[in-house]
Amino acid sequence: MKFLDNDSRIIPYTVRLCAALGSDGSFPGRRHDSMHFSEELLNDFFSLSNYSYSDIWNASLPSDYCDRIENMKLYEKLVLPVLYTLVLLLGLTGNGLMLAVLLSRQKSLRVTEIYLTHLAVADLMFLSTFPFLLVENSVGWVFGDVLCKVVGLLNNLSCLCGSILLACISFDRYMAIVHAVRSLRSRRAWGVHLICMAAWVLCLVLAAPDLVFLSVGSTLNKTAYSCNFFGSDDHSNNWLMTRRIIIHLYFFVPLLVMSCCYSAVVATLCYSQRSMKKQGAIRLSMVITLVFLLCWLPYNVALLVDSLSIWEVITMSCQAWNVLDQVLSVTKSIGYMHSCLNPLLYAFLGVQFRQDLLRLLSRSGCLGKQWRRERVSAVSVSGGAPITTSSLI
Repeated sequence: MKFLDNDSRIIPYTVRLCAALGSDGSFPGRRHDSMHFSEELLNDFFSLSNYSYSDIWNASLPSDYCDRIENMKLYEKLVLPVLYTLVLLLGLTGNGLMLAVLLSRQKSLRVTEIYLTHLAVADLMFLSTFPFLLVENSVGWVFGDVLCKVVGLLNNLSCLCGSILLACISFDRYMAIVHAVRSLRSRRAWGVHLICMAAWVLCLVLAAPDLVFLSVGSTLNKTAYSCNFFGSDDHSNNWLMTRRIIIHLYFFVPLLVMSCCYSAVVATLCYSQRSMKKQGAIRLSMVITLVFLLCWLPYNVALLVDSLSIWEVITMSCQAWNVLDQVLSVTKSIGYMHSCLNPLLYAFLGVQFRQDLLRLLSRSGCLGKQWRRERVSAVSVSGGAPITTSSLI
């Protein structure tokens, strides 16, 4: 801010105020109602200056200062709660059923199904943070500092681990199809469990600093509290910058792995003679890649543009800032939808999973005797078990 340039003692606090990061890794300092400050930071700031709170906001702001467009508040207050509630209900139901089916035969799980089990756990962990997000969006953060840190850690950990598991699934299918003979020895259940545990530990280490830097603080207008990054020291700023880089790497690297692996899978199956398996695997591989792209690519591209502008690699006008702000809000909500689509993509498209689900529901008494009689009759007429196309799932 120009009116503080003449006081060298104020500059460090000014930089920290303007560089305060949001909980999703964005820099909201350019948007008036997104700026968050801790009470300690504000007290230190005013104790070193001759300016009062009113002097700061009555002073002339730089020409590149941008206010946030107000019409996004309607989207965040009305659309997002409805959307997140639907995603929460669908995600809990779908991932819960998938996890129940897989655990019901955990001793005979195939390699890919082990990955699916961990992926369902990651999605359920991510969905468990939705009720807190819904309440915070409505009335502010009312759950205290400890839950702020825990919820933030779970959100970040589940996102990071979910991307790694998707890449692992694509690489496993690549090895099973392109290098089928070579992968017979390496694709063991105990080895897959070790890979999954290593992925969880790595992601936990990368997300653990959120426990230190996340805290509860009030916004400038004092209307509500927020769970955010309110740190003002160099360690906080360095972590927030590192966190943004990790977010980019944990999307684009798994995306590259998925694209290469599924491209090789499709190319290999096109020259194979297994027509039924070929059609099912190609269709499933394309759907997996396309849905992952449709859900998360727009947000991560917008986030990358935001990072490049913050790092002054590119320059943006005030109007461009406002458009990017809207794009980030909308595309982020689209990305959150991916957590409820995973069961449809990885399980419900497989005939074998549907049969296992119906069998589990039948044993639990959720399906009536009429269905069981029809099932027995169908198997008797066909002369055996039905043919499935899910051997690659």
